[in-house]
Amino acid sequence: MPTIKDIAAKLGVSSGTVSKGLNGAEDISESLREKILATAVEMGYTKKSLHKPDTRKLCIFIENMDYYLEDDFGYDIILGFKHAAYKENWDVEVIPVSEEFQSKRPYDSFMMGRSISGSLNLGFAVDDPWMTEFKTTSVPTILFDNFIRENPMVGSVGTDDEEGIGLAIEHLTGLGHRKIALLNGPETAMVSQSRLKAYESNMKKHDLAYSHRFIAHEPYSQDAARKHVKQFHEIGITAIVCGNDTLALGVIKECERLGISVPGEMSVVGYDDITACDRSIPPLTSVRQDRVQLGKCCYYVLYALVNGVSLSRNLLRPSLTVRSSTAEAPANQVRL
Repeated sequence: MPTIKDIAAKLGVSSGTVSKGLNGAEDISESLREKILATAVEMGYTKKSLHKPDTRKLCIFIENMDYYLEDDFGYDIILGFKHAAYKENWDVEVIPVSEEFQSKRPYDSFMMGRSISGSLNLGFAVDDPWMTEFKTTSVPTILFDNFIRENPMVGSVGTDDEEGIGLAIEHLTGLGHRKIALLNGPETAMVSQSRLKAYESNMKKHDLAYSHRFIAHEPYSQDAARKHVKQFHEIGITAIVCGNDTLALGVIKECERLGISVPGEMSVVGYDDITACDRSIPPLTSVRQDRVQLGKCCYYVLYALVNGVSLSRNLLRPSLTVRSSTAEAPANQVRL
């Protein structure tokens, strides 16, 4: 393993200067500090202090996900992670990030500079700068609803979408629905790809015909439903499974605007089971992700990575919360 002296020799500076750069001293320039950190990462240097009991620090980076309020999707994930981490005397810092933040701060050197042993990353897009860095990072790293292949230092945590979408479609077919659409999230997102694959396999499992007209991808916004509900209804769709609850609540709102009865003419199923599902009119049937348990799982997998146990994909089981937005299919289903 390279030493501080090796880094100093490569940069042509003193060992003391390298030590200052690695430990956040204020009497060296920020540019030199970044150069020292980048060189340390490049050479594979690991700070011994990362594993000392008095410097046990983990980090949650969060992007594109609300987490401040109890109703926010990320709130319970962070709560579960912190509860599990605090029991084992870890400090946890939550840092909101953006694409610009990532572009200016290389991941490995940022982690080393802050003496952080590992991180959980929530809400990242597949084209984020750090997603490329995660492919080669030597820092224990957990991705939520994302996956990096062939790096033993990066694990993935999520919900079993094959089972979750399967629960929704099985519920709907039990109510007599044969024409079931999928209003999914952004097409490039890994979680959207996973739920699309689950939709297709479960439709085939139940011998249900579908086509590209049954599937739509949109950003996670209630307004997205305006583009698709009318067209779905016109081709005889009687039930819509959505990639998250925000989309599903938008479907209910758009059905009301168009005079389409929910659940009389259109059944709607969401995904996540956020607290707003109970308050919608009618209350929304949704695939439940236990987000506190997801947060705890994220910590357990990260702890395993920190201790040299490499875990890959880790999926929690979903359940289905049935409410009043689903009912028996109308008798006069329109043919394709």
